[in-house]
Amino acid sequence: MARAATTSDAFNAVAEPRRRDILNYLATEERSVNEIVNAIEIEQPSVSKHLKVLKDVGLVEARREGRQMLYKVNATAIRPLHEWTSTFERLWKHQLLRVKERAEARSEEKK
Repeated sequence: MARAATTSDAFNAVAEPRRRDILNYLATEERSVNEIVNAIEIEQPSVSKHLKVLKDVGLVEARREGRQMLYKVNATAIRPLHEWTSTFERLWKHQLLRVKERAEARSEEKK
């Protein structure tokens, strides 16, 4: 089955690790393209391309300030990603709790 275009939805857009890096960097505050380039250490054309994809699917918002574009995360658009991954977070917490319980039970058996 062919993979959907990266611009079709947020899940496909964040499949690219560099886009996740950009989102992580933008999570705390609004940033310019140059700030992103310097922090992520990839070329400006690549950053702009990734930002376009993230903007097209709604994960980031942009505004012009003078000659620069400033980007920030659109928290509302990220919510479905968070909710989906939260399912797996609960699963892992449950699994870790089971591992802990087994380890404690074995420890008690050896006493």
